Amino acid sequence: MALLSVIRRWHFRDGLSQREIARRTGLSRNTLRKYLNSQIVEPSYPKRQTPKKLDEYDQLLCDWLRKESKKPRKQRKSVKLLHRELVSLGFSGSYDRVAAFVRLWREEQKFLTNRQAYVPLKFEPGEAFQFDWGENWAWVGSRKVKLQVAHFKLSYSRAFYLRAYWTQTHEMLFDAHAHAFRVFKGVPERGIYDNMKTAVDKVGKGKLRTINKRFQAMASHYLFELEFCNPAAGWEKGQVEKNVQDSRNALWNSLPRFDSLDALNAWLEDACRQQWQNQLHPEYAKQTVEQIWQSEQSHLMAITAPFDGFIEHTKRVSSTCLVMFERNKYSVPASYANRLISLHVYPAKLVCIAEGKQVAEHNRVFSRDHNHPGQTVYDWKHYLLVAQRKPGALRNGAPFETLPDAFSQLQSQWLKRSGGDRDMVDILSLVLHHDEALVEQAITESLKAGLTSKPHIINCLNRLLQPQTPEPVPLDNRLKLTVEPTIDTARYEQLRGSKYAH
Repeated sequence: MALLSVIRRWHFRDGLSQREIARRTGLSRNTLRKYLNSQIVEPSYPKRQTPKKLDEYDQLLCDWLRKESKKPRKQRKSVKLLHRELVSLGFSGSYDRVAAFVRLWREEQKFLTNRQAYVPLKFEPGEAFQFDWGENWAWVGSRKVKLQVAHFKLSYSRAFYLRAYWTQTHEMLFDAHAHAFRVFKGVPERGIYDNMKTAVDKVGKGKLRTINKRFQAMASHYLFELEFCNPAAGWEKGQVEKNVQDSRNALWNSLPRFDSLDALNAWLEDACRQQWQNQLHPEYAKQTVEQIWQSEQSHLMAITAPFDGFIEHTKRVSSTCLVMFERNKYSVPASYANRLISLHVYPAKLVCIAEGKQVAEHNRVFSRDHNHPGQTVYDWKHYLLVAQRKPGALRNGAPFETLPDAFSQLQSQWLKRSGGDRDMVDILSLVLHHDEALVEQAITESLKAGLTSKPHIINCLNRLLQPQTPEPVPLDNRLKLTVEPTIDTARYEQLRGSKYAH
């Protein structure tokens, strides 16, 4: 560069000939003529072209990559499989050469797809919110698990909310909306979504959508309008798309360990509110997101009641009084064995409905290991009707392994004597008519006293059920005796009468 600058200055400013410059610099006159005639001010070396083993197959590999890019992500061939197919066609190069070519091709395609122009969007207060799902890893309990995270963002104030779930099913989606509107303290006029399967049953031409009935019912309950993006057009809800990426650095990288998913969600809610206070609004740089959100409050519609976002399934109760859901089994009262019931599925619980009333409720179990056969959740009270007819089932009945400690201690004593299983069933059946806590308290008092007979336990329970005798009300000290009674024993003779005179 420095030599070229000297050559140009000698020739064009000082007027030296090319022969003189060649004598001074030792360069050939052909080299000088090339630089001086072409007006080159920044010399560069030509790009070296070396033959590669992949040169014969690069066009074929580009066609393969272009074809694979149009498939769903999980159906695309891996680079190792592409290299194996090239080897079968005669390619003798290494896998690293193919992998480097694929990386370069993908970078070029990313550059080409990003060369689009967009129109900035502006929203009015309370006009819209955007929703999207994301995936993140977290330590829950003693395991690192993959969670499905619901992201909400108010389009005007940029206030956002995150909540983690095990899956992306309908009941999780409905529960996420209920919590988001609770935190936002209102509902905007419309919601912007992509074409997720829990919301859209079929994508039609243009903006035509066949909306899922339960999702439509939720929108009708909260009274907001549904709007769906065009397929593969995530930029139409770019605020929440960006929030999914930003939350990985702002929240998930500093995520501690949690004992339960509820504890994680409580931490996320507090972290989101803290971000509102610290983050400046992009359009109102002197105000935080929380300040703009507070001004947006009056434009949001108040929530009257949360949407009862359950998913209903019809299940047949087995002869062992169990219903199966997601490879796990849950007990139902024995009177509904071999009958059809309605199962209402919530994010954290399952409710069994029969004959228009609730007959059972269980905490929902999530089995993360698909090789595990699943769990069975018992409620021993559901099997009391069977135990009354078959008292011997107490000895090895799996549901009765979950008895409270006081019941278990009493059972261990009674089953050692003849007829103890039937007496134990009678005591357990008391919970069908009385509060279980009172029955357990009566058994505990009997165990402490060392009197564990059936009549004594029933007597203790009756004492707990009877109300306490009220304390006597003291007499008013202001009452005074004005006429003292006279002592006259003759009145007793009058009472005896003539019948006793002789």
